[in-house]
Amino acid sequence: MTADTKRGSRIMWVVVAAGVGVVAIGLVFAGRFGTDPTVSASPLIGTQAPAVEIEDFDGGPPIRLPDLEGGIVVVNFWASWCTGCRVEHEALVRAADDYAGSGVTFVAVNYQDVRGGAERFLDDLGRSEATRYGVDNDSRTAFEFGVLGLPETFFIDRDGVVVGKVSGPASYALLAATIDRIAIGEAVGEVTTGDVENR
Repeated sequence: MTADTKRGSRIMWVVVAAGVGVVAIGLVFAGRFGTDPTVSASPLIGTQAPAVEIEDFDGGPPIRLPDLEGGIVVVNFWASWCTGCRVEHEALVRAADDYAGSGVTFVAVNYQDVRGGAERFLDDLGRSEATRYGVDNDSRTAFEFGVLGLPETFFIDRDGVVVGKVSGPASYALLAATIDRIAIGEAVGEVTTGDVENR
């Protein structure tokens, strides 16, 4: 084999290796396209829900998550400045009402908001009589849940274990399917439906 042949063979292998590298990088970026790179897996999945006590939005007794154990709990973090929260609100209200007689409790936690804005949000878009509305004035509840942005929704099974999370606006179909799967003991995991927002 001549020196020219050896050199040509090496160049060919370098070109092939570079091509494989470009394809691999392209696949990585294609897989992440359309997702929010700031959304990471929740370390809470598969662990006991935080034993938080949430201030009632209307001044009633505080909402204690441990008191809700035995039923399925859906904890949604929202704010009036959050566009995605407006998108999903009707679905949350409808799902809370539809599942109220099935041992499912929705807890809507107002986070990093101003009182007037939150009140107008609920006045404009409506409330569910079946939802417990709370306010996270000191951000402790959001910290315990590891909230990265809004909206985020967490699902807790009857044993008080966090089994699912939705980052981004949740549709009625997604909420219903997730609750139904939890009810029959299926694994849920995490879903990203869109970007989450921060103030």
